Amino acid sequence: MKTVELKASLRENVGKSDTKKIRDNGSVPAVMYGGEKEMHLIVDYKELEKIVFTPERYFININVDGDVHQTIIQEHQFHPVTDKITHIDFMEFSGKEPIVMNIPVRTHGISPGVQAGGNLFTKMRYVLIKALPKDMPERIEIDISKLEINMAVHIEDLPSEKIEYLASPQATVVAVIAARDAMLDEDMEEEEEEGEEGEGEEGEAAEGAETSEEKAGGEE
Repeated sequence: MKTVELKASLRENVGKSDTKKIRDNGSVPAVMYGGEKEMHLIVDYKELEKIVFTPERYFININVDGDVHQTIIQEHQFHPVTDKITHIDFMEFSGKEPIVMNIPVRTHGISPGVQAGGNLFTKMRYVLIKALPKDMPERIEIDISKLEINMAVHIEDLPSEKIEYLASPQATVVAVIAARDAMLDEDMEEEEEEGEEGEGEEGEAAEGAETSEEKAGGEE
């Protein structure tokens, strides 16, 4: 797993007016926990969006006035209209205990089923994995060179040495399906998205929802 650096400074005050000033100044309020003590931080928005708005996943070394803390992103909130990051939580880890991360799926190879007119359908673009930090992969590579039409790769087919998948072993990750079936699947996905409108992914919430700061002290 790749590691990136991110500078942060301690917040002097935790409150609504202070939070607004932080955002107005081009920064993001943050919380870091999991270590010796919880820390309320300020991070630069432009540096943060390079880490968040990417399909990759990273370990993040947060430098707080010279003290470096190894973390992963645990939760982030976005503005419901602009999609800008409004708050982020980092979880510090020691390296001795397993951590949980959503890891991107990448396919490679040429599917004979696709060559025959089928469509490659990626059901899971990320898979939830539990592993020691030293064993956490950057991505899950899937070879599709043997997939014919109506064949699929499931969680139980993925490499599992030193990692644990937190999904059903029978869950489909990628599949090659007939073009007609692919159109039906797309229609079903659109219906599901319409039904889920207003609901964020796990670990995300729109601005206005309770942040970790609000839960802690009710000041914001």
